[in-house]
Amino acid sequence: MIYQTNPQRGFGGFGGLSDGPAPPRDLLILLGVLFATFSLQFFDGTRALLQLFSLNVGIFSGFLWQLVSYPFVATPSSGFWFLLELLILYWFGRSVFDRLGRRGFWRLVVSAALAASVVAVAVEFIAVTVSPGFAHAPFITLLGQRVLMTIVIAAFATLNGHATILLFFVLPVKARWFLWLEILFAFVFFFLPFKDIAGFVGTCVAVFLTYASLQPGGPRRVLRLWRKRLEEKILRARLDRMRRRRGFDVIDGDKDEYIH
Repeated sequence: MIYQTNPQRGFGGFGGLSDGPAPPRDLLILLGVLFATFSLQFFDGTRALLQLFSLNVGIFSGFLWQLVSYPFVATPSSGFWFLLELLILYWFGRSVFDRLGRRGFWRLVVSAALAASVVAVAVEFIAVTVSPGFAHAPFITLLGQRVLMTIVIAAFATLNGHATILLFFVLPVKARWFLWLEILFAFVFFFLPFKDIAGFVGTCVAVFLTYASLQPGGPRRVLRLWRKRLEEKILRARLDRMRRRRGFDVIDGDKDEYIH
């Protein structure tokens, strides 16, 4: 269980169920859709219909709409955990919706979910091509409320990096660390037991794209900065190696390195 430590924002620090402005209607509709699709999975007549919209191997038969419909079809879980997931989605989603507005919120959710599914499908195709008998549960890490939680928690962690979150009501953690914790949880709870490499990679893409989209300049600038940092580290490693092997003395200037 997770909540922000901010007593002035009401229950859980994200604004309670009744305090402050009314909850965003978009978010309530989203939760309602997830609850409805979760409930319909318990009936034989509707379970097969939902499979047409949830991301699964049917994507390779031409069901391309699954790339954008899958976040809105709840993934099966126990009733208690599903309700807990909806509550967490509400807490984080409300904060992100308030910060980004309707257009920004949906642009982020749809673009991150679409990129995650496209990459996951590509990884799954490569995996089953290379190893046809690979036993795994494809896309389970990424389905329904899980990808939505991944996106809104990553967005909250990016927008409120210095906020303090109590993990499981006990451990105080800076919000920015949830970017890495999401990947760790996906690896431990889904990749290791279910061997869902496609869903795990898709989750990593969702976290990265959410983080990068909320940075100045967007994903392209973030990738460019990372590339420059990597090149700088490689250059420094080469200079250090030259200094050790040949006895060169490397003097750091303000911006450039000089070799004497």
